[in-house]
Amino acid sequence: MATGIELPGSNQTIDLQQQVARLQALLEASRQVHSTTREDEVLDQVLRIVVRELEMAGAAFPSLGRCYGSMPEGYEQSESTALPLYMLQDREGNRMAELVVAPPDGRELTLYEADFLEGLALQAAVALENARNHERNLHWARVQQDLDAARNIQISLLPQTLPQIPGYSLAFRSDTCYEVGGDYLDIVELPDKSLLLAVADVAGKGLASAIMATNFRAAFRAMAVQDLPMDELATRMNQHHWAEGEEARRRYVTAIFLRLWPETGEVEAVNAGHNPGFLVQPGKDPCQLESTGTPLGMLPGMRYSSQRCGFIPGSRLLFYTDGLTEVFQGDEEFGAERLLDAFSKCPTQNADDILLSLWATLMDFGGGGPQSDDMTALALCRETVSTETAG
Repeated sequence: MATGIELPGSNQTIDLQQQVARLQALLEASRQVHSTTREDEVLDQVLRIVVRELEMAGAAFPSLGRCYGSMPEGYEQSESTALPLYMLQDREGNRMAELVVAPPDGRELTLYEADFLEGLALQAAVALENARNHERNLHWARVQQDLDAARNIQISLLPQTLPQIPGYSLAFRSDTCYEVGGDYLDIVELPDKSLLLAVADVAGKGLASAIMATNFRAAFRAMAVQDLPMDELATRMNQHHWAEGEEARRRYVTAIFLRLWPETGEVEAVNAGHNPGFLVQPGKDPCQLESTGTPLGMLPGMRYSSQRCGFIPGSRLLFYTDGLTEVFQGDEEFGAERLLDAFSKCPTQNADDILLSLWATLMDFGGGGPQSDDMTALALCRETVSTETAG
């Protein structure tokens, strides 16, 4: 019966008692290495085991800047030294670190020591990868928590209640592509009982655009209360955004503003590089409120012009961001023409129902695929005067 194990290419033999002792020691070392999910603690545990349990002069992870015990000069250049070296690789075979060991008095490792270190390196690699994955998961959990908080804040900045205007119907909907987005929508009631509406879209998507949209909101609200002419409002917003600096200019803003005088049934709009607004009136062809200048913040000194018209009973208006027109069915885009057609043919004068109908049309066209851009729309309708009311 064999009383020991001899490895190929070696004239040393580990007897059964040594083998049992080695396995017990390796099991205990593995327990210690896996007892933490902190990378620095995993590394320190490994180095202490090598020096204390195996009684090595020193041990180090040169690429990670960690050392324990006494290491010879120049050990950092581990590939050019004769010191024993053990690679720590992840599950995909990528190198994470290398363990360099300094035997006492520069002697060679015994078979037992070399075998133990190989097993320890394998366990250390698993523990190190687990620790890094744990830290990565914690990091993304913190990021997700921050994004969730940012999303809640952005939702809270949308109009929380809509003004009740006799004879009018007003509604909006805003769905972000990611947790937060660069679309902006606002409704401001002015002292003269008129209403100032805004729909805007910051270039890009995600957190950076959301921050810029919040900055845009503060500027818009500050200027809204100054009772500026609509063309002057757009001009000042452009200059303000330009003055915010280079990053703001890269994240320029397309915007469309509208002022409604409910009592007189008039609207005035100005479009700054935004998608055309749709105005549909009884007995008339649909009208598009086109852009009269570049997006806000793109060029300094830009001047804009406004368009004023009546908003007679039965009229409806739609402002939207390009996420609505850029819904795809394969390579085919929904486009502005389809959106205008769907808006014009909605059989209702209720703004909420119109937006529900448009979203259903868009989802049907896109086949329920993932949303690729922020989607925001605002609908304004003036109710038709009934015969009974008129009498």
